[in-house]
Amino acid sequence: MTILEAYESGEHESKISHFAAMVTLAGIDGPINLEEQKVLKRLAFKLDVSDEEVKVILKNPRKYPLIPPYGLEERLERLHDFFKIINADHEIDAEERTMIYKYAIGLGFSSEDAKKEIEKCIVSLGNERVRQD
Repeated sequence: MTILEAYESGEHESKISHFAAMVTLAGIDGPINLEEQKVLKRLAFKLDVSDEEVKVILKNPRKYPLIPPYGLEERLERLHDFFKIINADHEIDAEERTMIYKYAIGLGFSSEDAKKEIEKCIVSLGNERVRQD
Protein backbone atom coordinates (compact mmCIF):
# COMPACT_ATOMS: atom_id res chain seq x y z
CA MET A 1 0.00 0.00 0.00
CA THR A 2 1.36 3.40 -0.96
CA ILE A 3 1.41 6.38 1.39
CA LEU A 4 -1.33 8.00 -0.70
CA GLU A 5 -3.54 4.90 -0.45
CA ALA A 6 -3.00 4.73 3.31
CA TYR A 7 -3.86 8.42 3.69
CA GLU A 8 -6.97 8.10 1.51
CA SER A 9 -8.05 4.99 3.43
CA GLY A 10 -7.62 6.78 6.77
CA GLU A 11 -9.43 9.83 5.47
CA HIS A 12 -12.34 7.69 4.28
CA GLU A 13 -12.49 5.88 7.63
CA SER A 14 -12.69 9.28 9.33
CA LYS A 15 -15.56 10.26 7.03
CA ILE A 16 -17.35 6.96 7.77
CA SER A 17 -16.84 7.61 11.48
CA HIS A 18 -18.30 11.09 11.14
CA PHE A 19 -21.30 9.86 9.17
CA ALA A 20 -21.95 7.14 11.75
CA ALA A 21 -21.89 9.76 14.50
CA MET A 22 -24.46 11.79 12.54
CA VAL A 23 -26.70 8.74 12.21
CA THR A 24 -26.41 8.10 15.94
CA LEU A 25 -27.39 11.67 16.71
CA ALA A 26 -30.28 11.62 14.25
CA GLY A 27 -31.73 8.61 16.05
CA ILE A 28 -31.17 9.86 19.59
CA ASP A 29 -34.67 11.36 19.88
CA GLY A 30 -36.51 8.48 18.20
CA PRO A 31 -36.77 7.15 14.68
CA ILE A 32 -34.94 9.15 12.02
CA ASN A 33 -37.49 11.51 10.50
CA LEU A 34 -37.78 12.67 6.90
CA GLU A 35 -35.90 15.93 7.45
CA GLU A 36 -33.04 14.08 9.14
CA GLN A 37 -32.98 11.53 6.31
CA LYS A 38 -32.56 14.36 3.80
CA VAL A 39 -29.67 15.85 5.76
CA LEU A 40 -28.03 12.43 6.11
CA LYS A 41 -28.39 11.77 2.39
CA ARG A 42 -26.68 15.07 1.52
CA LEU A 43 -24.00 14.43 4.12
CA ALA A 44 -23.30 10.92 2.77
CA PHE A 45 -22.84 12.41 -0.69
CA LYS A 46 -20.58 15.17 0.64
CA LEU A 47 -18.46 12.66 2.55
CA ASP A 48 -18.36 10.19 -0.35
CA VAL A 49 -20.04 7.44 1.67
CA SER A 50 -21.48 4.87 -0.73
CA ASP A 51 -25.09 3.69 -0.64
CA GLU A 52 -23.86 0.27 0.49
CA GLU A 53 -21.84 1.82 3.33
CA VAL A 54 -24.85 3.92 4.33
CA LYS A 55 -27.01 0.79 4.63
CA VAL A 56 -24.46 -0.91 6.88
CA ILE A 57 -23.99 2.19 9.03
CA LEU A 58 -27.75 2.69 9.45
CA LYS A 59 -28.02 -0.81 10.91
CA ASN A 60 -25.43 -0.20 13.63
CA PRO A 61 -23.91 3.30 13.70
CA ARG A 62 -22.43 2.91 17.18
CA LYS A 63 -19.93 0.28 16.06
CA TYR A 64 -17.78 2.94 14.38
CA PRO A 65 -15.30 4.73 16.66
CA LEU A 66 -14.94 8.48 16.38
CA ILE A 67 -11.88 9.42 14.33
CA PRO A 68 -11.42 13.19 14.65
CA PRO A 69 -9.73 15.18 11.89
CA TYR A 70 -6.47 16.96 12.66
CA GLY A 71 -7.28 20.45 11.44
CA LEU A 72 -9.39 22.99 13.33
CA GLU A 73 -11.33 23.94 10.20
CA GLU A 74 -12.33 20.30 9.60
CA ARG A 75 -13.32 19.86 13.26
CA LEU A 76 -15.49 22.98 13.10
CA GLU A 77 -17.07 21.75 9.87
CA ARG A 78 -17.93 18.43 11.51
CA LEU A 79 -19.43 20.20 14.50
CA HIS A 80 -21.58 22.24 12.11
CA ASP A 81 -22.66 19.03 10.36
CA PHE A 82 -23.81 17.77 13.73
CA PHE A 83 -25.94 20.86 14.16
CA LYS A 84 -27.52 20.38 10.74
CA ILE A 85 -28.84 17.05 11.98
CA ILE A 86 -30.06 18.56 15.24
CA ASN A 87 -31.62 21.52 13.45
CA ALA A 88 -33.57 19.25 11.09
CA ASP A 89 -36.44 19.20 13.59
CA HIS A 90 -35.74 22.79 14.74
CA GLU A 91 -35.33 21.79 18.36
CA ILE A 92 -32.45 20.74 20.58
CA ASP A 93 -33.40 18.66 23.59
CA ALA A 94 -31.21 17.96 26.61
CA GLU A 95 -30.07 14.56 25.32
CA GLU A 96 -29.02 16.02 21.96
CA ARG A 97 -27.18 18.84 23.70
CA THR A 98 -25.30 16.35 25.87
CA MET A 99 -24.37 14.29 22.84
CA ILE A 100 -23.18 17.29 20.83
CA TYR A 101 -21.01 18.33 23.80
CA LYS A 102 -19.49 14.84 23.99
CA TYR A 103 -18.92 14.88 20.23
CA ALA A 104 -17.19 18.27 20.45
CA ILE A 105 -14.89 16.91 23.17
CA GLY A 106 -14.28 13.82 20.99
CA LEU A 107 -13.32 16.11 18.13
CA GLY A 108 -10.58 17.55 20.33
CA PHE A 109 -12.15 20.74 21.68
CA SER A 110 -11.46 21.62 25.31
CA SER A 111 -14.49 21.73 27.61
CA GLU A 112 -14.57 25.53 27.48
CA ASP A 113 -14.08 25.70 23.71
CA ALA A 114 -16.75 23.04 23.17
CA LYS A 115 -19.29 25.12 25.09
CA LYS A 116 -18.34 28.27 23.14
CA GLU A 117 -18.54 26.55 19.73
CA ILE A 118 -21.87 24.92 20.59
CA GLU A 119 -23.36 28.30 21.50
CA LYS A 120 -21.97 29.82 18.28
CA CYS A 121 -23.57 27.00 16.27
CA ILE A 122 -26.93 27.49 17.96
CA VAL A 123 -26.85 31.21 17.20
CA SER A 124 -25.61 30.76 13.61
CA LEU A 125 -28.39 28.31 12.77
CA GLY A 126 -30.99 30.57 14.33
CA ASN A 127 -32.20 27.76 16.56
CA GLU A 128 -34.24 29.49 19.21
CA ARG A 129 -36.05 26.41 20.48
CA VAL A 130 -33.53 24.87 22.83
CA ARG A 131 -35.22 22.75 25.48
CA GLN A 132 -33.42 22.47 28.78
CA ASP A 133 -35.34 19.41 30.05
